[in-house]
Amino acid sequence: MSRCHPSGLPEDLLQLDRPIVIGVLNVTPDSFSDGGKHFEGTSAVEHGIALSRDGADIIDVGGESTRPGATPVDVETELSRVLPVVRALVAAAVHVSIDTMKAEVARECVAAGACLINDVSGGRADPAMYATVAEQDVPYVIMHWRGHGAVMNQLAVYEDVAGDVISELSDQLQAAIAGGVDPDSIIIDPGLGFAKDVDDNWQVLNHLTEFVDLGYPVLIGASRKRFLGSLLADDSGRPRAFAERDGATDAVSAIAAASGVWGVRVHNVKAAVDAVLVGRAWARGRQ
Repeated sequence: MSRCHPSGLPEDLLQLDRPIVIGVLNVTPDSFSDGGKHFEGTSAVEHGIALSRDGADIIDVGGESTRPGATPVDVETELSRVLPVVRALVAAAVHVSIDTMKAEVARECVAAGACLINDVSGGRADPAMYATVAEQDVPYVIMHWRGHGAVMNQLAVYEDVAGDVISELSDQLQAAIAGGVDPDSIIIDPGLGFAKDVDDNWQVLNHLTEFVDLGYPVLIGASRKRFLGSLLADDSGRPRAFAERDGATDAVSAIAAASGVWGVRVHNVKAAVDAVLVGRAWARGRQ
């Protein structure tokens, strides 16, 4: 089993004996599921508070889409999107994480009160990230990542999906620790949907316990992703609409919780809280 919680997590979250539920808050015009929906600052803050009231333990604020084909934005643009939202949510006593691949954005948001850095590139997009994280007393999510959204679909080539992802994540972990990141602060994410074909994601999920056995808290982000849309496609092959994938997301969250993951990252928080409680109870019954 993975360590219960990473170091640096807020004290009230350290007391939780179930998987953490992280609510997604995209302050972007082009994210895959809700791009533009909460792009305006006031709407973003209101939605973040609503997610917290629904039971989210942390609200993950992102200002740059990481969907396949997405175009990166510069530091100034990203900061202008996320920093006011982070400040407002922290002022409302909401725990916030910052979803960014940029060291400067991570540093500014932690200074504004963010309690976790969620880096989908796992330090590979910005050479300054590890040194920046090493200076912060917050947990750091290292996700399996092969390249930016513009090229990620071309990089979904594996000999053994789960084995390759574990090997590459292990390389990222070694690089982060060598770069000064406290190993006790690290959370790992196998990167569902990132440089992975539809079937690749199911292979990763089928080997979740192997990720847990690496000894780090594991975060799973399956919410509304393409592989779920494909699974739920209609008779014509048209994928299920994004907002209608939450039931499948909850099923994955329950399975992940039963497999011993540390947390799930979701759009629909209220149902996810129930799902992880079911998964946690299932795991206890098995023990």
